[in-house]
Amino acid sequence: MPTGVITNLLRGAAAFCLALTPLALPSPTATAATVAVPVPAVLPLEDAVGKLSIAEEDRTGYTRDSFKHWNTGLDAGDGCNTRNEVLLAEAVQEPAVAAGCKLTGGKWLSYYDNVEVLEAGKLDIDHMVPLAEAWDSGANTWTSTRREAYSNDQGAAASLVAVTARTNRSKADQDPATWMPPLPEAHCRYIGEWTATKLRWGLAVDQTESEALKVYAEACETTIVHYNPAP
Repeated sequence: MPTGVITNLLRGAAAFCLALTPLALPSPTATAATVAVPVPAVLPLEDAVGKLSIAEEDRTGYTRDSFKHWNTGLDAGDGCNTRNEVLLAEAVQEPAVAAGCKLTGGKWLSYYDNVEVLEAGKLDIDHMVPLAEAWDSGANTWTSTRREAYSNDQGAAASLVAVTARTNRSKADQDPATWMPPLPEAHCRYIGEWTATKLRWGLAVDQTESEALKVYAEACETTIVHYNPAP
């Protein structure tokens, strides 16, 4: 099976696998253990936005180095870091993978601006909720281990997104009150994924951000939000 297919399967399953409780092998006389598999929350966007807690943001003490990335990814043995695993998972035409996980060829679609990209090096991996925004919204109280998990999160496909470098750098650390993808058709998906990411990681929103999300939610009445709380 091609590396990209394996990575895609691993990434899509991670939200469930990471949350499962490891089981010891039962003895012959032991009764079968029952493990509760988490069920993703599925909510209309307006309801999902309503679940977000509101708090003032605080960037005191933030540095980008507070979030270790990119690490060895979902498969430590594949030679690819998180960035390249995301690129493999999101490719619409799979690239060739050489030694050291060097990617050549392939094709990606940046949904923020509907641009096809034919070189991996011309893509950025965007944190749906930027690292600085996450810090402001609650990650400043996390351990370094949890911040590393956040910044390399492949347990939900929306957490990390391959997009054109231009749009990612235009976005920087802004929330939807001040930045949205340049493609209007992407707005409902973007707001849904932003909201899902904040709910997944228990991150708050500030008052201005909350009001912007509510305005978009009214316009995106058919958008559904899916999320699992992060392990």
